[in-house]
Amino acid sequence: MQFNNDARRALSESDIYNTPQKAVFKALAWSKGDLIMANRTGTYVAFDGLGETDPAKSDFKYYATIQAWSANKNIEFNITNSHEKTYAVRDSSAKATLYARIQERLRASKNMLVILTKDTRYTGSVLSYEIEQAIDNYKIPLIIAYPGYSAICDVDALSNLWPKTLAERIGNAGVEAIHIAFKKEPIFDAISQFYVNGKHLSSGKNYYNRQSYIDWGFVE
Repeated sequence: MQFNNDARRALSESDIYNTPQKAVFKALAWSKGDLIMANRTGTYVAFDGLGETDPAKSDFKYYATIQAWSANKNIEFNITNSHEKTYAVRDSSAKATLYARIQERLRASKNMLVILTKDTRYTGSVLSYEIEQAIDNYKIPLIIAYPGYSAICDVDALSNLWPKTLAERIGNAGVEAIHIAFKKEPIFDAISQFYVNGKHLSSGKNYYNRQSYIDWGFVE
């Protein structure tokens, strides 16, 4: 399903930032791994750590970009950092602790922003577990962002970038997802509209129409 301008602008900026449930942005403390809120007000940011502990060498760099974009926007993000993901793969006890933390953060999240790139692994990453839990257990909408694109209007054309856990679930009844370009405007528009107790998505293959990207200035 594609969303036109009216649907995209159904919530004004004043509506988003002046509701009683507005989220509070917390400074990133990724080395501590303690970005947790009691209520489901946060956006869980998921990406493939690519087996790296150095954030600059993984898709963590896209989270840093979002953090810069979100300055002064009162948005809370939940994240599981690259150090935790990498060490947990090597240590079974650490993995159990990590998975418990992921579940705790998902319980505090209203939606999940998933960042997928050409380097995202099909299997074997913690990202696969995060997607599985978000869909199967916590029933939260996915906002799937793809760096390197000006617009996303053909969802199936990107299926080669999907981890196995996403590919196996995306067509299932009840799955809610919207696929967007990794750009500030569509990311924050989707976060503000599609969340637990917010607007519902009709399937796992929604996207904004081309006119929306024209209005945002990304395509002509």
